[in-house]
Amino acid sequence: MTSEPKASSSQIIGIVGLGLVGRALASRMKAAGYTCIGCDVRPEAMEFFVSLGFTTEASVAKLANQTNILILTVFDTTGVLQVVEKILQDRAIDTQQQHLTLIDCSTGDPLVLEKLVPQLESSGVHFLEAPLSGASVQIENGEATMLLGGEAADIEALTPVLRVLASRRVHVGDVGMASRAKLATNLVLGLNRAALAEGMVFAQSIGIAPDAFLQLVLSTPARSEAAVVKGAMMVNEQFEPQSRIRQHLKDVDLMLDIARGQNQNLPLSKVHSRILRDAIAAGDGDLDNAAIIRQIRRDKLCP
Repeated sequence: MTSEPKASSSQIIGIVGLGLVGRALASRMKAAGYTCIGCDVRPEAMEFFVSLGFTTEASVAKLANQTNILILTVFDTTGVLQVVEKILQDRAIDTQQQHLTLIDCSTGDPLVLEKLVPQLESSGVHFLEAPLSGASVQIENGEATMLLGGEAADIEALTPVLRVLASRRVHVGDVGMASRAKLATNLVLGLNRAALAEGMVFAQSIGIAPDAFLQLVLSTPARSEAAVVKGAMMVNEQFEPQSRIRQHLKDVDLMLDIARGQNQNLPLSKVHSRILRDAIAAGDGDLDNAAIIRQIRRDKLCP
């Protein structure tokens, strides 16, 4: 695999988790001249990554031995813990390994991630939260916003890599705060999508065509980023995933769990969770989040 001349570094970057986000970030890193090596528990994801011109490594521990930076784009915090376990097991055997930094781009459980930090630091591993707000297409185009949780010194040291991953970056505090910020903003984003879908279904039921309704929304105070990004997908019923319904349900359920711990009710998110769960039961879990409109159309009143 060749590097582009504009690259400032030929450094190897490891990417663990080769789904939509992992592939989008690998594309950005490759374009900047970095060498990306991927790892995933799913053989089909590894094969597809290779078909895109990348290299893979079957073992997380072996991948960590080839670089001092691993980007995690796994499904959830359980996936992060599994990666960490493998790394720490290997470092317990070989105590002379170089320092390693984990950049966690997944949306995780902030309470669990906070507890990870001292455990990792004692083994020479730095941990930085870096969840991305935006669909995979936005991430690949550099249009997503990265929320950073961690030490300012670590962020400063990683600026060349972080700048490639996202052009907009916001440091929101220590580890744990980026996940909190991502969940809170995702709550609003997800409800915006659901509201757009419900409005489109309602408009169509009273004689307003979906494309005409979308133009109305975009021309009035009802306009939202969800309408800009997902509106045409809903109108055209094109739901190739840029982000998936099942993944957003994971986030919504995490929001509800954390809110219960704070004795806070989230009434709209409870309804949203039910709609997403019904969509998955109907077979739409791997479709784009815009496909929530299909479930709202299916949700008929009982006679």
